[in-house]
Amino acid sequence: MLSSLTELDLSTNNLTGHLPENMCLGGLLEYFAAIDNHFIGSIPKSLRNCTNLFRVRLDGNQLTGNIGDSFGVYPHLVYMELSYNKFYGELSTNWGKCQNLTSLKISNNDISGRISPKLGDASQLHLLDLSSNKLYGEIPKELGKLTFLLELNLGNNKISGRIPYNFRMLSNLERLNLSRNSLSGLIPELGYCKKLWMLDLSNNRLSKYIPLQIGNMQFLQYLDLSQNFLIGEIPQQFGELKVLEVLNLSHNVLSGSIPSSFEKMLSLTSIDLSYNQLEGSIPNFNAFREAPIKEFRNNKGLCGNATGLKACPSAISQNPLVKKWNKAVTLIFILLGIVLLVFIIVGIKLYIRSRKMKTEIKPKEEEHQNMFAVWSYDGKMVYEKIIEATEDFDDKHIIGVGGHGIVYKAKLSTGQVVAVKKLHPLSEDSVVNLKAFTSEICSLTEIRHRNIVKLHGFCSHPRHLLLVYQFLEGGSLERILNNDELALEFDWVKRVNVVKDVASALSYMHHDCSSPIIHRDLSSKNVLLDSEYESHVSDFGTARIMSSDTSYWTSFAGTFGYIAPGMLFK
Repeated sequence: MLSSLTELDLSTNNLTGHLPENMCLGGLLEYFAAIDNHFIGSIPKSLRNCTNLFRVRLDGNQLTGNIGDSFGVYPHLVYMELSYNKFYGELSTNWGKCQNLTSLKISNNDISGRISPKLGDASQLHLLDLSSNKLYGEIPKELGKLTFLLELNLGNNKISGRIPYNFRMLSNLERLNLSRNSLSGLIPELGYCKKLWMLDLSNNRLSKYIPLQIGNMQFLQYLDLSQNFLIGEIPQQFGELKVLEVLNLSHNVLSGSIPSSFEKMLSLTSIDLSYNQLEGSIPNFNAFREAPIKEFRNNKGLCGNATGLKACPSAISQNPLVKKWNKAVTLIFILLGIVLLVFIIVGIKLYIRSRKMKTEIKPKEEEHQNMFAVWSYDGKMVYEKIIEATEDFDDKHIIGVGGHGIVYKAKLSTGQVVAVKKLHPLSEDSVVNLKAFTSEICSLTEIRHRNIVKLHGFCSHPRHLLLVYQFLEGGSLERILNNDELALEFDWVKRVNVVKDVASALSYMHHDCSSPIIHRDLSSKNVLLDSEYESHVSDFGTARIMSSDTSYWTSFAGTFGYIAPGMLFK
């Protein structure tokens, strides 16, 4: 009975076990389908030698075996689908001898090795899907000879090398998916692939510029070039993609602005430009207005009418001449700001000098009346935590040495990190009066300003006199300016912000404190930065309560990436 069989369809029956061994005993079988069952084992030998086969579908099973040995040459075969099985081994060169084969789909298996150049001999191929396997090596340039090819899917493999240049000649190609591989080099022009409506080259190592010729693909609906190393600007020619619905250029190194021609892309429904270096305004139409902020995040400076984006400057300011004028004005203001800051610093120093000449030195007294003079909570507990965190002021915790003491980094048991200045032992000339000293410290702990380093408190003990400060990890302005690499990243915008922050801090100390505070030694060494480059002024009040005739400079003793505490207690 099986010897006369020409068609056999076992699809979607939850069948198990092995395929019938003698299904093509008579050699007349033309159509065989067993889609979505639970068949296991290898391909029967009778099917392997069934040269009359026209159409075969075995996808959606658990068939195994070496795919290189499981199939023969089928001169009449038009359609073969083996996807979603467990075939392994390398592709046979026999597929190239199937001269009438139009569709070959072997996705989601465990086949490995290189793609055989002989596949280029299957000249009638319209669809080739080898995705989600373990293929490696380069894409054979012989595939560029398959001029009838409508769909090529080699995605999710381990393919490397360049995309063959002759792929640009696949004039009938409609869908090309080479995503999730290790392809490198340039994107070929694909200038003659004008019928493409889906192009996915994402998650590779492609570099250089996006080809301008992509704008010629007038039927393109889906374009994904994300997760590569593409540079340069987005081509203006993208505006000609008037039926494009999905565009993903995220995770590249694209720069410049979004072309104004995008406003002609009225079919666009999904856009992702995140993780690039784009700047300027976004186009004002639905695809951009309704896109979530995550589609624009981590760029250099995009703005516009979308939720989460900052508003753009006025249209006048976008004029090139106005932009040049604005840059010139900005530079002038920066220079004026620097000059003004110098005058402020000089004025402050002159004022301090004049006050010194008028100040009467009062009798000094050394008292330790209160073991923990200033702290917002249990002083004894804090002192013990500092002793524990510094291992009784072990040298390995030193991060700075100053004229008045030694600076330690202390990580308390609560997880809080502070900078602790242990002042040198008190002498007759060290502190004018301990009560006055304590009163001054109390005043300083009440200072609240975002650009002034916070003084947490002061502990007085027969063994130690301690000042406890906020710990800043960014280091000093001097360190950044003296480091070529850091200074290069420290652009003018950040520098101007530092000037503004310092001016704000000085204004607060001079005019807004209940008792004005005059900074005695403002310099780049005691302007500290946090991780966001926001500046904080240090050494803002302790100088006036310390002995005026002693050295007030700090030397370095290892930074651990942080010089600020040493600078803090100069």
